[in-house]
Formats: sequence, structure tokens, C-alpha cells
Amino acid sequence: MNFTNLLPLPLSQAPDPKDPLEYLSASRLKTFHTCRLQWYFRYIEQIPTTTSPALLVGKVVHAVLQAWNLARWRGGDSSREGMELAFAENWTRHCEEEGMVWNSPEEESKERESALNTLRHYLTHTPIPQEEKPEAVEVRVERDLDAHGLPPLLGIIDLVRAGGKIVDFKTSARSPDAGMATHQNEIQLACYALLYREATGATESGFELHHLVKTKEPKLVVTPMAPMQPDQIRRLVRIMESYVQGIEREDYVPSPGLHCSYCDYYTQCRKWRGGTQS
Repeated sequence: MNFTNLLPLPLSQAPDPKDPLEYLSASRLKTFHTCRLQWYFRYIEQIPTTTSPALLVGKVVHAVLQAWNLARWRGGDSSREGMELAFAENWTRHCEEEGMVWNSPEEESKERESALNTLRHYLTHTPIPQEEKPEAVEVRVERDLDAHGLPPLLGIIDLVRAGGKIVDFKTSARSPDAGMATHQNEIQLACYALLYREATGATESGFELHHLVKTKEPKLVVTPMAPMQPDQIRRLVRIMESYVQGIEREDYVPSPGLHCSYCDYYTQCRKWRGGTQS
């Protein structure tokens, strides 16, 4: 198998079955190990949540960067003008799909301008040459983990640059610390490593985290990382095993911490009385 066989697939179209052990994914693993009760509300109860302005901006920025990378991959229009048109289309579409309710027209205008300025800054300062053709863009890959007694791993990789360098895009409100960014994203990137190796039969050449920082004056912070080492893969497998064991026990308990301040399920969590129902 190689990436030329794979078609781009938006994350929203990925399978999301009720059976929590049908497959593994980086987002499921990370959510579970952040807070098991949050995971339960999201993936078992599937409680609807409201899209915040920050989440909307992240989705729109991600969609435009996907369009930019696809255009470079396929020889389409990857110009700045073309991407500004893509931004306008995606902003309107995502606002409608998410049912965004703004406090005022000024609020929407402010968020829209911030997102657009962040994208403009990225396209101006990106370390990726305009003429560089990607190896893969938004491809869905599956890896069999029967040898470990685990469900298959599914994932969608944002971008693989020429030479096997895996890139993941993030939007944030502040500049990340390089060491913390590496630590916090290791589960996701280790999953990408397993998927890349499955698809190509080769080892990735490294990783880049591209943080688009939405400050008054936008910033771009690129954090490079080396290929995943055997000990990091062993850590990931142990995390997967813990995930499966916890679900088999229905071990859905809260983990109070700083993340509670932005959790979509805070109200449901406060009503939790120790069972599997809120």
C-alpha cells in the first residue's frame, strides 16, 4: 500500500460507530486519558455540544489549509487569492453547518478577521515552499493491531511533506512551549507514525507541528520533532492497552483538572453520581 492509492477524506466523514472498541484513534485515546467521563459523554452518550468561536476558527483554518495542500498536491490554484476565496466559502458554510449564534455582528466580524489574518500570516511565512508537492494530504489510513491484541488503528493525516515529514496544524491563542507541545501531542504523532509506516513500508523522516497563533499580531511557531523511537511506540501501545482495559471495565470516572475550565461536559460532570449515566 502507498499514499497514491488513498483518497483524501475529511475527518467528519470518518466512521464513528457506537461500539467504542471497533477501532482506536488518536482523538479517542487522548480524550480517554484526559478524562474518562468526558470520553463517555462524547463517545457513548454522544451528547451534542455547542461550537465555540475558537473551535469554529480552528475548523475553518484547517479546511483552508487542506484546500491549499490539496491544490499543491493536484496542481490546482494554490494562490493566496484562491485561498482567500476558499476562506470566504468555508466561513459561510461552517457557520451554517454549526448553527453559529453570534452575540453581535461585530463579534462575528472580529473573529472572522482574526482567522483571516492568521491564515494570511501563515501563507506568507510558512516554511513549506509553494512549489513543493506533498506526498499525501488528508488521507485515511488503517493499521491492523491484532499482533498486540488490540482493535485496528484509524487516522487521517493532515499533510505528509516530500521526503516523509508529517505535518500537523494547530490553532492556538498563545505561543506553545516546544517541550510541552512535543509531550502533549506525542499520542497523536505516534499514531501517525504507525499509520505512515503501514501505508508506505518506510519510516517517517520526522514531524512538524505548525501552530498558527491567533494573537493581535499573528504568529507561526514551527516545532520540529525526530522520527518516533521504539520506546515511544511502546508507550503508545501501553496507552492503547490501558484504553481497552478501561472500556472493558466501563471505568468512566472524572479527572478534575485545568482542562475542566473548557470542557463541554462540565454541567453533566457535576451531576454525575458514580454510575454510567449522568
